[in-house]
Amino acid sequence: MQERTISTTAGPELEGVRLDLFLAERFTYQSRTGWQSIIRAGRIAVNGIRVRASRRLHAGDVVTFDVQGIAEPEVDPTYSVVLERPGFLVVSKSGCLPVHPSGCYFRNTLLMLMKERYGELFAVNRLDRETSGLVVFAKDPATAGLLSGLFASRRVEKTYLAAVFGAFPAGTAVKDGWLSADPGSPVRKKRRFTEADPGTEDAEPCSTEFACLKTCGGFSLVECRPHTGRLHQIRATLCSCGFPLVGDKLYGPDDTIFLRFTEDAMTDADRAALVLPTQALHAWRLKFTDPGSGEPVRCKCAPPEPMLRLFGSDAGGFLAEDA
Repeated sequence: MQERTISTTAGPELEGVRLDLFLAERFTYQSRTGWQSIIRAGRIAVNGIRVRASRRLHAGDVVTFDVQGIAEPEVDPTYSVVLERPGFLVVSKSGCLPVHPSGCYFRNTLLMLMKERYGELFAVNRLDRETSGLVVFAKDPATAGLLSGLFASRRVEKTYLAAVFGAFPAGTAVKDGWLSADPGSPVRKKRRFTEADPGTEDAEPCSTEFACLKTCGGFSLVECRPHTGRLHQIRATLCSCGFPLVGDKLYGPDDTIFLRFTEDAMTDADRAALVLPTQALHAWRLKFTDPGSGEPVRCKCAPPEPMLRLFGSDAGGFLAEDA
């Protein structure tokens, strides 16, 4: 494996957190036990010094490790090109495929897979590893800058589909509020949505438009249009509003499943509670203006079959007919 050193700097939220616990929550491709073995092997340093798994982190600590020799986790390498223009590509990816190299993922990422076919590319937008759907890649730095500017200035209309537990209210609703750390969760990186400003330093304003498309068998298919671009915005908002995402280990029906996932200790009951093995969030549609030609760009891709099957045999046709 190509030599790569990963470095990350601990923020104030990690003050006093054990090194092995931080690694298991931040880089979930290894269980906590797996990270303990890697630490014992001397593969990880804090501020350049080899430490024990029980080392407590402090704000500003630099955690470094060489991933050479650590096997990359398996992924679903499936992707398809939805649209190709002179300066960019729009691609649909599977729900178990990281977009960028990060942590132990390097070759098993969408960017590296596409580089084998297209050469140098620049990822413009990001999706979580378990989120399926549309990703934009620029073919050159200039186009990457223009497209990134469109995303940053909210001139790209993004529409997601989410499968959630429960009967989502009919009609369209805009949820304006704040995202901040969830003090009631045992998982530090989990966020919560509140309509009122919690007054904490980490609070960020957010806005998402939701519309229920279909309800079937205790699940709802919800169209989601984020008006802001916050971390975990759709997942956290739906969870806080009482409609957790199907298949989501962190924002699903039970966030302690995420802890067992990091310990490689998920049970059959956990898997049954999740219903699907990956989170049912899909980047469905993108609309923007081609910065090269000025022509409108409209792309759409169908959700994964396991997600569609929750809503009956006609779900795929129903979505295909949508403009």
